[in-house]
Amino acid sequence: MSLSDDFRQHGFLSGIKVLSTDEAAAHRARFEAAEAAVGSLHYIDRVETVLDSAFELATHPAVLDAVEACIGPDILLYNATYIVKEPGSPAQVKWHQDLTYWGLEDEDAQVSMWLAVAPAPEAAGCMRMIPGSHREGRRDHATGSGDGNVLLLGQHLLDVDERQAVVCSLRAGEASFHHGWTIHASAPNVSDDRRIGLNVQYLAAHNRFAGAGDATAMLVRGEDRFGHFAPASPGSGRLDEETVRLWRRRDQEMKARFTTGTA
Repeated sequence: MSLSDDFRQHGFLSGIKVLSTDEAAAHRARFEAAEAAVGSLHYIDRVETVLDSAFELATHPAVLDAVEACIGPDILLYNATYIVKEPGSPAQVKWHQDLTYWGLEDEDAQVSMWLAVAPAPEAAGCMRMIPGSHREGRRDHATGSGDGNVLLLGQHLLDVDERQAVVCSLRAGEASFHHGWTIHASAPNVSDDRRIGLNVQYLAAHNRFAGAGDATAMLVRGEDRFGHFAPASPGSGRLDEETVRLWRRRDQEMKARFTTGTA
């Protein structure tokens, strides 16, 4: 079965090798150096516009090959975010669907990647996916779950048959890709190492969000014949005060879009 067929059938791909162990370790070192310079990078949006390491990972040829298998050859990079679970932390992600508040015009023309910068075994709270759930479309979510749920609105599904779940453990340097309606979750990290992942959203170039006319994106493969997004620039790795200030503003703007349902 091809990657395209696998993705259409199951709603996700897992265990896609992107980096060697040594390459992943080098990117982890660059990530932790940036943390040391500016503080926590957990759930800070638009990291690809500031950190060159994040941009390199998000546009790695092996990554874009998998994205192309999912959504076609004309690819926009919309947003990248590091997600970190510290060892022993109660942080978890409850069962949910990514697209609940996004308002995409073409819901099948989006895919998210989760790239393991550090190992993500089951003990570290790797993702679990419900295969085929993307074909059922949107389900109603509750909000404000508490109990360590790190999602922005605390959104979560109340009725999920966890017996169907597939555990998507990843070695450092491997990635998973999932459809925006694929139901997924991740448990707390009970391992003795940090779980560090880069989460990236990609759109087919024809796609767009309702009410997000000022959104930006980067064309990273193919061509954009539509111009729905203003262009964004890749990060240089420079972390001067003005760059960080503008980055924090982009992060807040992105979170406001997700909160209001305009992505």
